Amino acid sequence: MREDGDVLSPSHPLTDGRTSASSVVRAARGERPERTPVWFMHRAGRTLPERREAPDGIELLDAYLSPDRAAELTLQPVRSHGIDAAVLFTDVLVPVRLAGVDVRFDPERGPVLDEPIRTASDVLRLRPIDPAVLAPLSEAVRIAVAELGDTPLIAVGGAPFSLASALVEGGPSSEHLRARSLMYSDPHTWAALLNWCADVTGAFLRAQVESGASAAQLVDPGIVSLSRRDYQRRVAPHSKRAFDALRGLEVPKLHVGPGGEALDLFPAIGADVVGVDWRIPLDEASARLGGGVPLQGNLDPALLAAPWPVLQAHVEDVLDRGLAAPAHIVNLGADVPPGADPDVLTRIVELVHARL
Repeated sequence: MREDGDVLSPSHPLTDGRTSASSVVRAARGERPERTPVWFMHRAGRTLPERREAPDGIELLDAYLSPDRAAELTLQPVRSHGIDAAVLFTDVLVPVRLAGVDVRFDPERGPVLDEPIRTASDVLRLRPIDPAVLAPLSEAVRIAVAELGDTPLIAVGGAPFSLASALVEGGPSSEHLRARSLMYSDPHTWAALLNWCADVTGAFLRAQVESGASAAQLVDPGIVSLSRRDYQRRVAPHSKRAFDALRGLEVPKLHVGPGGEALDLFPAIGADVVGVDWRIPLDEASARLGGGVPLQGNLDPALLAAPWPVLQAHVEDVLDRGLAAPAHIVNLGADVPPGADPDVLTRIVELVHARL
């Protein structure tokens, strides 16, 4: 039974109809709209001249927590590229920082910890997140949504494994060796840490949705280092717990995780849309999912710097293979790389939209 307030508000864009007919929402719900939707993660905004040249000197964490600034940086890629959805300008470790973990944001490396979380006593010291600390992010969503009109905003949160890996490793990692060692050597501490991460990111997603986001995306780049068996046994239940925080809020849920080992397990954790990267063709991914799940992806970010005829052929191939799924949302198979040419992103959007 739903409790009072456990539904979208009457003024939510999905409830009042502003975004319910948008191409992204329709595709996420398994319909194939007249025009294939396309959008990019928030680093697309960092490629824009107005973002690179802004002499504001503002610290990155301050930008994330300044509602007006975060909203403006959320809106810039939509205005510049004509993409079909926005995503909040934030970092998935912002709520971890707000929950009391000493995360600092290095402009070059990203989020880093001087004192990583590596022992049972470290995990026991973690405190539940107070939803009130998410107020600046909720306000940024409200400001952006008011400007977006019928363009949906997608909430974003880090999946528990990727958050936990960052906490254990002390920052970005490709192999996640310390995190995976903890997973094997102390499974009880590992489970407790992932549950904490699931609750933090679940609260983060819920705050964005309640403030006006029309879909929610859980990103888990770290799982490329896991076997299918380890993902299924030691990670998937915690990702489900994160999505369960949205229970009662009827928004489409997207899950993005690289590689193809666990694609078919994503719907069971609550994903309505499965994100696919460049390692597996969309038609093959659709077959692994039984042909009934909408897909997102899977442009190769390495090709953004290729000659346009090469990139154009790649985009068209992705569109062709995406026809194997019930619906397809075009996106990169990863975030927009630093230094990407914003004009190339705009040409991709125009090409996708011109394809009938």
